[in-house]
Amino acid sequence: MAHLLHTPFLPSSSSTAHRRSSATSGSRRPPPSAGVVRAKIREIFMPALSSTMTEGKIVSWVKSEGDKLSKGESVVVVESDKADMDVETFYDGYLAAIMVDEGGVAAVGAPIALLAENEDEIEQAKSKAQSPSSSSFSAPAPPPPPAAAAVEAQPDKAPAKAVAAAPALASTHPASEGGKRVVASPYAKKLAKELKVELGRIVGTGPLGRIVAKDVEAFAASGAAAAAPAAATPALVASKSGGGVELGSVVPFTTMQSAVSRNMVESLGVPTFRVGYTITTDALDALYKKIKSKGVTMTALLAKATALALVKHPVINSSCRDGNSFTYNSSINIAVAVAIEGGLITPVLQDADKVDVYTLSRKWKELVDKARAKQLQPNEYSTGTFTLSNLGMFGVDRFDAILPPGTGAIMAVGSSQPTVVATKDGRIGMKNQMQVNVTADHRVIYGSDLAQFLQTLSQIIEDPKDLTF
Repeated sequence: MAHLLHTPFLPSSSSTAHRRSSATSGSRRPPPSAGVVRAKIREIFMPALSSTMTEGKIVSWVKSEGDKLSKGESVVVVESDKADMDVETFYDGYLAAIMVDEGGVAAVGAPIALLAENEDEIEQAKSKAQSPSSSSFSAPAPPPPPAAAAVEAQPDKAPAKAVAAAPALASTHPASEGGKRVVASPYAKKLAKELKVELGRIVGTGPLGRIVAKDVEAFAASGAAAAAPAAATPALVASKSGGGVELGSVVPFTTMQSAVSRNMVESLGVPTFRVGYTITTDALDALYKKIKSKGVTMTALLAKATALALVKHPVINSSCRDGNSFTYNSSINIAVAVAIEGGLITPVLQDADKVDVYTLSRKWKELVDKARAKQLQPNEYSTGTFTLSNLGMFGVDRFDAILPPGTGAIMAVGSSQPTVVATKDGRIGMKNQMQVNVTADHRVIYGSDLAQFLQTLSQIIEDPKDLTF
């Protein structure tokens, strides 16, 4: 769903002065004649693209100053706390002045550009944009450090020349001029990842040099992607760790990391407690092997089992936001934590108790693809009522998860591992078991509530016949 820019009128100076003089004289203002044309300059605000977004970063301006705009047309790409989104305009007009450049950050509701109704008002809009009252809203990102500083740190002259030559290739890239990030559409990023193409080597043909999908496809088809990049200089290699990280560097948070940081700090104000449980997964593992070929994922099976357990224990699906009351949520929406480049996001499987596991699996794959391409819409990541965090695929046997603000509980799922156990007949046997730990809001959920919920979940997983209906 496209997000629209809110653009209220800014009165022109002439009309403002006229109102002031009329109010002073006490005379009644005559109706304007049909031939009078007044300036209509609108502020384009930084939109709120999610309920947790407090500021946004300008990824790229799709339009340039002076371009004519039509209602519903994309104007700017904004990086919110969770995704990159194309933002559209509500009105026809001309993009008169850009107040926050690419890479700049602005608070939600702050003006980022001015929209003029006609070409005659463009100059007046530019004057408004340059006024102190307007410029104060802009909070551009700090400029990158000068390249000369990196060169001075190298003792040998030959490597210094090689380092200086490296940005030359990037400087020819229209979408990354001046050391800015490479600007590409979300789908182009996804496609580049699939085709194993470096975006930094592609020259974009979109607005302002933005890389679009056809650019990636053309580059991959040309065979240029297969060319090996130039060998890194010894000086650069020496300054990086095995993971390619610049040692000793200070890295500012991305917009997503800032949002995660705020949420984690907010969660400290909630009194939580944790309960662990061991669940035998032999039957679930057998079911998964049986229906895996039909596209079913283990994540969908766990989400379905959790949702069915929540139906019987609605208090675990509740939430407390104001500290004075709590809500029994009407829907069971399972949010699942996914690690993506630069942060963490929780795509939501909505109404997981009502949707069959096959549809859930297809939906999950779609959500993960959109998350990694930074194309999730707010309702696809901000509507969770219960959260799953699974590190089992990494061999982690147990861990605790931090409760996301606004929810009642989160369950940390460990790996299923062969375990020696005592059977009911007193013998020793081998079973696959996994550890789950639930973190809950103690203002609403109590120990007995969690214990009963985990008993029900264990029964569903150990006898999973209901998961495929």
